Amino acid sequence: MTSTAPAAATPEDLLRGAGLRVTAARVAALHAVGENQHATADAVLSSVRAELGTVSVQAVYDVLHALTDAGLLRRIEPAGHPARFERRTGDNHHHIVCRRCGAIGDVDCSVGHAPCLTPSDDHGFVVETAEVTYWGLCPGCRGQGSGADPSVQP
Repeated sequence: MTSTAPAAATPEDLLRGAGLRVTAARVAALHAVGENQHATADAVLSSVRAELGTVSVQAVYDVLHALTDAGLLRRIEPAGHPARFERRTGDNHHHIVCRRCGAIGDVDCSVGHAPCLTPSDDHGFVVETAEVTYWGLCPGCRGQGSGADPSVQP
């Protein structure tokens, strides 16, 4: 499911549009991810707790799961790093990840359509999405000396 709501929609509008009940935890989680793209669950938990006070870890995980299932968040899982959540959904963008610090950036498809959705052999599958992850060192880590063997995969 993809998000088609306008960018100016409030978290409450997004939740209603996805058929979800509006709860303080869901609104706070959407705010948290909106403020911190590619946020970890721990970062979302800290932000939600700062906004609402006491909230359980399980409640935040349940909210993240519901928001992801509804297409309001996208979960990405770079190898060797914790899962991250973003509000940019409904397009075919990819990610670039720093091998050292885990910083993540968005990378738009370099062509006007999604060429990566046409594999050379689909093995009979109906392809719905493709994930491309670029790996390297961010400018900050590059300035500290590589310290990473570029031939080693994550």
